[in-house]
Amino acid sequence: MVSSNSSASIRETSPAPTSLDTLVSHLVASKRSLSSIEHVWRANEIVTSTRVYLEASVITSARTSFLRAGITAQLHTLESVHAHSKAIESEGAKEYGEVLRTFDEADQRLRRTLEGLRTTIVEHSLRPESDQRKNLLDFVDEGGVDKLLAAVEDSANAAKEAHNELVQTNIGFHSDLGRIQNVNDASRSPLHELSKKGTAGGSRSNTAPGSPIPDILQSMEDRAKDMADNLESLVKHFDLCVTAIKHTEGGGDAAQQLADDLPEGMNVGQEIASAAPEPITDQEREDMLEVLANDADQVEDVLAEIRDHINEMETLFDDTTTYVAELDKDHSNVLEAFRQLESLEGRLHGFVAQSQVFVMRWDDEKAKIHERMSELESLGDFYSGYLSAYDNLLVEIGR
Repeated sequence: MVSSNSSASIRETSPAPTSLDTLVSHLVASKRSLSSIEHVWRANEIVTSTRVYLEASVITSARTSFLRAGITAQLHTLESVHAHSKAIESEGAKEYGEVLRTFDEADQRLRRTLEGLRTTIVEHSLRPESDQRKNLLDFVDEGGVDKLLAAVEDSANAAKEAHNELVQTNIGFHSDLGRIQNVNDASRSPLHELSKKGTAGGSRSNTAPGSPIPDILQSMEDRAKDMADNLESLVKHFDLCVTAIKHTEGGGDAAQQLADDLPEGMNVGQEIASAAPEPITDQEREDMLEVLANDADQVEDVLAEIRDHINEMETLFDDTTTYVAELDKDHSNVLEAFRQLESLEGRLHGFVAQSQVFVMRWDDEKAKIHERMSELESLGDFYSGYLSAYDNLLVEIGR
């Protein structure tokens, strides 16, 4: 018996005992070893299933990569739109601060002028005896100032409200982009350990970049072939056992009985057992028994090799199943990201419109604030002139 593993190769040994009991024990062990056909069937099932997985994974990976590339490109475009809106938000905040600072300065100047009027008491000689003590501010209507200040405050509040709406819109849009990006990036880590396992038993290079399945399939096919070769050697050993017993005195009935009731799918030995033995020389029989003894010593090694192969194939198949499940999960994530992207793009018009609305409202309110500030400056100039005229009047009276 020649196994696919060099460790299980035939070694030269002394001829085994040729008694019928010894040959029957070899035949029983050989018959029991034929149950390993179940491992060979399972190996074929695994190879077939893995091949199906490979075909499906190629399609799934291609679809996922195509969708992810499109989503990534769309996200870059949307991020540019968001960046533009953020720039409008930042510029608006800067202008708003500058306008308020200018307004505060004008307001402070006006209030200093009004305070000057309030602290300037009208000379007694310039008012009737019956009049109470008055200051210059008593002769000024402050209602106009209050109205201007209220108008500026209304415009400033309206502008602030519009800016806050833009800020909230930008925050929401950025959050949506981040959520889509997270879903799009989910489950993208390759199974490096699986790739190592796939290449450990085979020499084929990876024909599907990023996927370990081709190398795993090659490893499985090699192992399945080794298992089939080992099973074939076990079958030949079984046939040789039957032949040897047939050529041993009193072994005909034993050979016929032991050759029956084989594992399902095994149809070997019966013809040899039922047929009359062909004449052989003593030397041929001695050579046959020597080969049989050597092969009998290797049965357990061959079975162990078959078990090792199927165990490794089961492990690789479990890992392959996990990998394919990850691919499916990845594809589902990308589909979800695509659906979210479609939803976001449906709201894109409103998002872009919000920044345009802010610009229009801010330009309108800014113009109103500047107009009111000009009126405040004019009032300040008027009140300053009023105070200066009173001072000049006192100078003239003093002459």
